[in-house]
Amino acid sequence: MRSPANAKGRRHAEEDSPMPLLLSTSWNAFRHTSGKELIFEIKKTGFQEVELSFNLTSQMVKEIAGLVKAKKIKVGSLHNYCPIPNGLERRAALPDCYSMSSTDEKQRQLAIRYTKRTIRTAAALDAKAVVLHTGRTEICDNTRQLMELYDKGLKNSLQFKRIKRRMTGDRKKQVGAFLNSTLKSLEELGRYAEKLKIKLGVENRVYYREIPGFKEVGAILERFKDGNIYYWHDTGHAQIMENLGFAVHREYLDAYGKYMLGMHIHNVRGCKDHQPPHKGDIDLKILKPYVKAQTIKVIEAHHPATAQELIKSRQMLAKMFNEK
Repeated sequence: MRSPANAKGRRHAEEDSPMPLLLSTSWNAFRHTSGKELIFEIKKTGFQEVELSFNLTSQMVKEIAGLVKAKKIKVGSLHNYCPIPNGLERRAALPDCYSMSSTDEKQRQLAIRYTKRTIRTAAALDAKAVVLHTGRTEICDNTRQLMELYDKGLKNSLQFKRIKRRMTGDRKKQVGAFLNSTLKSLEELGRYAEKLKIKLGVENRVYYREIPGFKEVGAILERFKDGNIYYWHDTGHAQIMENLGFAVHREYLDAYGKYMLGMHIHNVRGCKDHQPPHKGDIDLKILKPYVKAQTIKVIEAHHPATAQELIKSRQMLAKMFNEK
């Protein structure tokens, strides 16, 4: 397979004005049932642009759309699925509640249906991008168990090595059919998003059974090198994959930074991710060489991060990225 880094003809966004730092609404979404109140709390921290997370109801998104129309807030990106799929409770409406890699055609079509709705919503809100989870294999996944062992200092234990060896073997046997389903889904979604002038970002994942793995990112970028499907870098996920010995954080950036549409920026402590960017184990300065003016930069810290911690993180990152 030809390396994406050598692929010719791929389109890149070349806007001159730099993108500001965004805050993901995943920080405070579950504290609110009102989109207006959610945005009001975010604006008090000084953020003027957001990424809409995957746990927002249609009514909340409608209220936020009103604020966008009134120029009270800007939406730079949406995280699939947004709004949540019909009939699901908010906490059940995860980004892979319907898997676009599924070999069950009914489920795959549901994933496409609700991803298209996210894309339409992004276009209506004048956003630039939609962040995608692109499915999973159906192996028994013990990534969480490996994380717990790592945090206990047992990465070199026999138990850790046995679990990792079993998962690696199981995934290798299964991944082909599921990756093919992912590519089939992205083919349709890419065409649909391109008509609406929305870019799609394929996010690197944190659970080992999920798609894409490190090399699969390259396969996806190669397949759609002339389209509107890009790489979306998640700092915490990449670091956890390194901690567990499945990949190396910087290698994601070296291999795919050229095709990076945006990034979720958060820190980790051991294998606990979504920490405020300004405190944790990752030296986020590694990001700077890969960030362009048009890169969408989203702080994706979760509760219990405080408003003051978000402000400190924004100040740190703005200084690092030479923003005002």
